Amino acid sequence: MLLRQVKEILDAEVLVGEDQLDMEVHTAFGADLMSDVLAFAVSGSLLLTGLTNPQVVRIADVLDIAAVILVRGKKPSPETLQAAKNKNIPVLSTKYILFESAGRLYERGIVGCVQKVGDPNVRL
Repeated sequence: MLLRQVKEILDAEVLVGEDQLDMEVHTAFGADLMSDVLAFAVSGSLLLTGLTNPQVVRIADVLDIAAVILVRGKKPSPETLQAAKNKNIPVLSTKYILFESAGRLYERGIVGCVQKVGDPNVRL
């Protein structure tokens, strides 16, 4: 699926990365605990979160996250947006809650980075 389609499905606003909407994505991870993101998210995934601080961008950069989707209508600080621009990481904002955002994407074919913690094949 293209990031442009994600934007449409979530009725999202592009805050950074309008030029990257033709990027393809297949997986996503949703969390507000960045320790969970570090443990389970995989490269090339979407990150759905309600956190808006620059730490989110740093973690997205370390994990090579495709794009950050801010849920619950959250808007990041100018510092966070500048960090995303500097790292070339798209940031979108949707008014849908995390659960609804994940459900809408799953319904359209985006799968989770992990399905069940503890399985031997936790990562895709």
